[in-house]
Amino acid sequence: MKNILAYISIFILSVTDKLYSQCAMCKAVLESNMQSGEDAVGQGINGGIMYIMFIPYILIAVVGYFLYKHYKKQIAE
Repeated sequence: MKNILAYISIFILSVTDKLYSQCAMCKAVLESNMQSGEDAVGQGINGGIMYIMFIPYILIAVVGYFLYKHYKKQIAE
């Protein structure tokens, strides 16, 4: 069990440096488009951020619902 947690921790730490770079890239694109007067790109990126943000919450809610139904069914038996 400790080995699995160690591998997961190392994986997460190795990926996080790549995750932070995306924010700077989005900021640079938005700044360059704002200077040229284009607002549609900013709205598209904001829509994409909202889409990416809600997907994990929806997945957690669906899994939670099925776990709730499963445990409720076991109690009834």
